[in-house]
Amino acid sequence: MRPFIAALAAQMFLAAAAHAQEWVVLRAPQITQALADVRLHYEDGAWQEFRSSGATLYFARGESWGSWRTQGDKYCSQWPPRVEWACYELHQSGTTFRFVDDLGNSTIGRVAQ
Repeated sequence: MRPFIAALAAQMFLAAAAHAQEWVVLRAPQITQALADVRLHYEDGAWQEFRSSGATLYFARGESWGSWRTQGDKYCSQWPPRVEWACYELHQSGTTFRFVDDLGNSTIGRVAQ
């Protein structure tokens, strides 16, 4: 009976791990709906709030205010004093988000509980 339980547990673990890796690429309306009035925590300990007004607050060692919007089907942000907007493809897996730049670099954020 024990080998059956071990095999079942391993199968459940693999299914959960596979499910956690299922990323969905979000489009503009989905990006707005997913991020508006949400706080994400990043792997490096920083966090970011996305206000429905288009303002965004990033906090690492201090706070930094910027703006966010969608452009095409990408998430874009702008941080003063810069005037340029940086855009990222946004992927979602449950309550986890992955921001991917044009070079394939990614940042992972999880919705605050």
